[in-house]
Formats: sequence, structure tokens, C-alpha cells
Amino acid sequence: MTSFTPSQTNIIPEIPKRGMPVTLITGFLGSGKTTLLNQILKNKQDLKVAVLVNEFGDINIDSQLLVSIDEDMMELSNGCICCTINDGLVDAVYRVLEREDRIDYLVIETTGVADPLPIILTFLGTELRDLTNLDSIITLVDAEAFDAEHFQSESALKQITYGDIILLNKVDLATPAKLQEVEDYIYEVKAGAKILHTQYGEVPLPLLLDTDLTPKQDYLSIVEEDEHKEHDHHHHSDHLDNDGFVSISFQSDRPFDVHRFEAFLTEEMPPGVFRAKGILWFDDSDLRHIFQLSGPRYNLHADNWCSPRKNQLVFIGRNLNPSEIKSHLHKCLI
Repeated sequence: MTSFTPSQTNIIPEIPKRGMPVTLITGFLGSGKTTLLNQILKNKQDLKVAVLVNEFGDINIDSQLLVSIDEDMMELSNGCICCTINDGLVDAVYRVLEREDRIDYLVIETTGVADPLPIILTFLGTELRDLTNLDSIITLVDAEAFDAEHFQSESALKQITYGDIILLNKVDLATPAKLQEVEDYIYEVKAGAKILHTQYGEVPLPLLLDTDLTPKQDYLSIVEEDEHKEHDHHHHSDHLDNDGFVSISFQSDRPFDVHRFEAFLTEEMPPGVFRAKGILWFDDSDLRHIFQLSGPRYNLHADNWCSPRKNQLVFIGRNLNPSEIKSHLHKCLI
């Protein structure tokens, strides 16, 4: 892929003067970011939306919506596209800008433990500032799983601090008292926060897109300070390590015993696991099982294998002991 150097940017065709609007979706692990993205991609308003994600794996696009899929881009029949952020954010944004078809909105999902600030500064402090218009930062909060523990995490706090709109999601699962407590907490972190209550991330798109809520002036002073220092365009922060977060992967070519695996989830899994997902192979089933765990809840969705059978799992959490988790999982294998 050819990248434009800043001096060439004027040859990109037809980009509106104020730049393509960009919405950032952030939120703690398991708060519902992917569900919200799926809602946006199925949008009924004929907007041409590009969504940038870290991986396609979670995006559940109905096959009737899919036109074509490349290694790192998929195209939907409603004119939306979905790209992965494999080679860095700036490159992914250029891939969208360089397309011949005009895109109305760019929506970016950050990882669940990311501090949004470096991403905000990438849009305001690089050549992207002339081509895009940072429109809003949307922070999802899981109303049910929320607790003060989350906020020993620096990045979870910053997601609220920098959020222009806070979507209090999964409100159907939380008691009124819990909702009140969460809202009070959010207002403590961010006075005057705009909070919307949602279920399954269902929000009318005009409330989220083209709202022009990001206070860009407030960030420009940080950008200027940054420009005096050596400037790294990609800002890869090691936020995972800072907060004591670790990501643990597990693979095996042997199936799990379903009862042992359930016992592991209910009795042996450490409390520090915030999020887990994977593809599971159980000895008593011909189907593959897609596993999602978020806070206290998990679910399994079965479909057909389209690749050689194996177990692949990722756990994300704080202060976890990888060898302990792996040894528990080994004991679940047949």
C-alpha cells in the first residue's frame, strides 16, 4: 500500500473541506463495543460508514450483508466497510481515505484497556488533522458489571474522563439503585457528563455521529507540547502492563471435557478475569463453540467447523497467574 506523504495529500479526491468525521468508541473490557459496532454497520440510514477494528473476529456480519472480504478489509452490501488496524492506526485511516467511494463517517474501536488520549492526539497532532474531523468520543460502561474495581484501572478512568458521550449499556440487567450509583460515580469523574441509557448498544445514529462534541481546543495545547518533544505517530502505549493487565492465550489440539470446563468457569477461574473469548472444541459435540465471557456472564454459541478442530482461548484480566490458568485448562482437556 502506498502511503501519501503530507505534501501529496492534496491529490486525494473529493474529501470534504472539514475532513471526514471520526467517532472513537472506547469502553472497558466487555462493555459492549462490538455490539455497538454491529449496530452501526447494519445502519438503516444509508450512511456510508467505515469501521476500524483490531480484529474482524468479533464482528458478526450477516452473510447477506457481505460483498467481499480482503485480508484486512471487508465490504458490505450497504456500502459500509470494515478495516482492521493491523499496521497501525494512521495507515488504516489512509486506507479508508484513499478509497474512491466517499465515506461519510469513520468509526474506530479502541481496545478495552486503551487510554483514548494517544489516539485523540494522533488525529489532532499528525497530518490527519487536515483530512479528518474528530467528532466525538463515545465511552461504553457496562451498568451491571461496573464496580469501583474497574477504576483501579487508569485507562478505565481516562475513558470516562475523555468521553464526550457515556453510553450506560446493559441497563436492563441493573437495578435502579445500581444505575444511580454508577451515574453518581461517572459524574464524580466527569462533571456534566452526557449519559445515555442503552440496551444492546441500540442508539439512534444521529445521537452518536456528526455531533461535533469533541472539545478539540482543549487538546491542542497537549499536541503543541508533544510537538516540542520527539513525536511518535503511533503512540503505542504499554497500557496493558501499566495497570497490571495481562492477556493469556491457550491453544490445544485436544478437546475439552465439557463438564470439567464448566467446573473451571464456575469454581476455579480467578476473580481477576474481566474478559475471555475463544473457539472451543468439546469431546461430545461435532460443532465448534464460540465462547464469550464478560465480567460475571458468559455465553456459548455453536456453529459448524470451517477449519481443523482445536481449542483457542484468550483471557484478559488483572494480576493473573498465567501458569495457574493454563494448568487448570490442561486439566480440562480429554
